[in-house]
Amino acid sequence: MKKVKAVGVVAELIKEGKVVVCPTDTVYGLICDATNEKAVEKLFKIKKRPLKKPIPIFVKDIKMARKFAIINKPQEEFLKKVWPGKITVILKKKKGLAKIIFGEGKTIGLRIPKHKIINQLLSIINRPLTGTSANIASQPHSTKIRKIIKQFENKKLQPDLILDAGNLKPSQPSTVVDLTGPKLKILRAGAVRKEKLIKMFQ
Repeated sequence: MKKVKAVGVVAELIKEGKVVVCPTDTVYGLICDATNEKAVEKLFKIKKRPLKKPIPIFVKDIKMARKFAIINKPQEEFLKKVWPGKITVILKKKKGLAKIIFGEGKTIGLRIPKHKIINQLLSIINRPLTGTSANIASQPHSTKIRKIIKQFENKKLQPDLILDAGNLKPSQPSTVVDLTGPKLKILRAGAVRKEKLIKMFQ
């Protein structure tokens, strides 16, 4: 595994279908082109993630989100309040992404991150990116680069590249909320408190 710091190099590798470990506004993530079926399949194998489990997606703006999810006016107003940020929102999906992303579900998890590198990659590539944590399934996610490297060392399948940004600020993963029903439903507690989200949703 190589370690580099050039965003342009990372963008080109992602365009080629590579899988990259990259810092995000929460923890280190496994990033690839979410429209590239082979790249996403490779990510699942590297992570050893069960195929029935979906993975979340990074998008650069609400316009891009609309390409892959059904978003009504009240949902859009909520998204404008919480994005960019540490909120993954579950919405009804549209077509256009690698099918494996959705697992066995009919929904999609989307997020606009608040992180310079990821936002730059999204702008350069102009495609959605995978937003799953950089760890082997069942192993802990991390903000510590050495722990990330250690997890993938000596594995048969490894990320194609590691973007080393050093240790990130301590953070929980994103909070996951379901907007497919009439009420806000929190599926995973995370970096943003429940009380704050409920207030935003009203």
